[in-house]
Amino acid sequence: MADTTGETPVQARCIGDTAIIYASDYLNKLSGERIERECKRQLESGCRALVINFRDTELVNSIGVSILMGVIDAAEQNTAQLIFSDVNSHTAKLFEMLGLTRLVSVAKDENEALALVAPQTNVAGSTS
Repeated sequence: MADTTGETPVQARCIGDTAIIYASDYLNKLSGERIERECKRQLESGCRALVINFRDTELVNSIGVSILMGVIDAAEQNTAQLIFSDVNSHTAKLFEMLGLTRLVSVAKDENEALALVAPQTNVAGSTS
């Protein structure tokens, strides 16, 4: 059966081998599954790091959290780094209370998230 919901696809972009995935305003079953599919697609295409940007996310329900656990598992299985960025204070407290912050890095914004990835992808300044 074709998808007739009219929902917009998940926005994503790549910087090197890092994929940035943008979460919607409400992370529930439908939007969470789209994010999970996009994250898995990016991992299958060779991305070594994922940044999920929550800048537009106002609410995350229990199913959304459960789906994020699946994304965490997929990243671990692919030995990929996973970073959450731009998480509002309410969602950050939820993630902390549920223990997600012990499993992923949390960055204040996308630039900080990319800086956390930089040591493994940008070795131009290092000397060996």
